[in-house]
Amino acid sequence: MITQTMNKTITFTQQVEFGDCDPARIVWFPNFFRWIDAASRHFFVQCGVPPWHETEKTLGVIGTPLVDTHARFVKTASYGDVLQIHTHIAEWRAKSFVMRYRIMRGDDLIMECDEVRIFAAHREGDNASQPGIRAVAIPSEIRSLCE
Repeated sequence: MITQTMNKTITFTQQVEFGDCDPARIVWFPNFFRWIDAASRHFFVQCGVPPWHETEKTLGVIGTPLVDTHARFVKTASYGDVLQIHTHIAEWRAKSFVMRYRIMRGDDLIMECDEVRIFAAHREGDNASQPGIRAVAIPSEIRSLCE
């Protein structure tokens, strides 16, 4: 089941530092992915989701690893810029969700990105001896906090 949504949008602010840039003074592209990963966790915290070490004890959920990403870079950013990363969940699926990011500098769109993430738990049963994770159904407690 897929549910399209336009739920809460949470904004994460990021100041671009000199060390975030390449010799051409533009943000080195992997930094955008580092910042949107931070914005993802910030989204859940602002929605009231407990830290992952707590959800592991109560729900078995150890986090929301990334399984797919699509990005579009529109404009460059440089040191001194203050970026706003607007984050929301665009789509809920049975065991995954699409998190959407729009990175803005004021009214200028810098980058947009969609990530598919899962709610993960440690392997159990016959696979427990093998390290790794498995996707689990999206906990209703977490989904209701994010809507």
